[in-house]
Amino acid sequence: MISSGTRAGYHRPVSQAVPLPAHPLTVAAVQAEPVPGDVAGNAATAARLVGRAAGARIVVLPELFLPSYHPPTLAADPAGTDVAADEVGGVADPRLDPLRGVARDGGTTVVVGAAVRHPDGRRTISALVVDPTGAVRAAYDKQQLWSGERELFDPGRRGATLLVDDWRFGLGICYDGCFPEHGRAAADDGAHGYLCPSGYLAGSEHRRDLYYAARALDNTMYVVFANVVDGADPWRFNGGAAVYDPEGRPLARGANTGEDVLVATLDPTALAATRAAHTMLADRPADPGLPRAALPA
Repeated sequence: MISSGTRAGYHRPVSQAVPLPAHPLTVAAVQAEPVPGDVAGNAATAARLVGRAAGARIVVLPELFLPSYHPPTLAADPAGTDVAADEVGGVADPRLDPLRGVARDGGTTVVVGAAVRHPDGRRTISALVVDPTGAVRAAYDKQQLWSGERELFDPGRRGATLLVDDWRFGLGICYDGCFPEHGRAAADDGAHGYLCPSGYLAGSEHRRDLYYAARALDNTMYVVFANVVDGADPWRFNGGAAVYDPEGRPLARGANTGEDVLVATLDPTALAATRAAHTMLADRPADPGLPRAALPA
């Protein structure tokens, strides 16, 4: 199930009222190289990679994986690289049938990046969720667009929380995770974890590894980070897919090159212990101290 909202303004966090999960949950973060413009072929590749994550209840694939994060192709062929969503976000594109099948067969929830065309004409960088029945929905549209993405896409309008078993996951996409308030909004909505399909270019390894570990510790929640890998300059990506524990330590992390599927189990006992020891979510004041007074030199 997916819930959405504006998440605007400060409020006493929902997280204080949301119970912790009762059982562990196995997840997978994928790093892989899609083919620019080949939505059908990339959906088949995604299905193969989901099949490698045997036992995972959630598999997260990279940003824009279905069309590939390749701006020249996205600009030249929007009709061929987009998938269409209906008024409630449903996606019926037959090119995604391999993903529907693998989700049904494995009882798996798949989160995969796509370019989505909405009924009102908006084009968004989105996270599709394929649920264990095989239904596909454009669940979340990237809110923080990076650089030239603004020339091709419209920003998302609201956050979203994905519910799997008794676990709650905030959805973010790449540059969203560079904004601490985005992850905090997910935590305020009761998230136990944060799922981030991404596309980090080679040379950004330091920031890639810092941002998502920080979002985990900031909010004492798990983070599942998927990333594109390899490709040709200037669109060469750096992998490093990872699952971070609620203190920001990697439970699993991929190399900077090469396809990989990183599987880890999220432990509610560890989540509870971390939140008992690091109480930032409960201790944050209603008034964060703004505006600040200027001090004389």
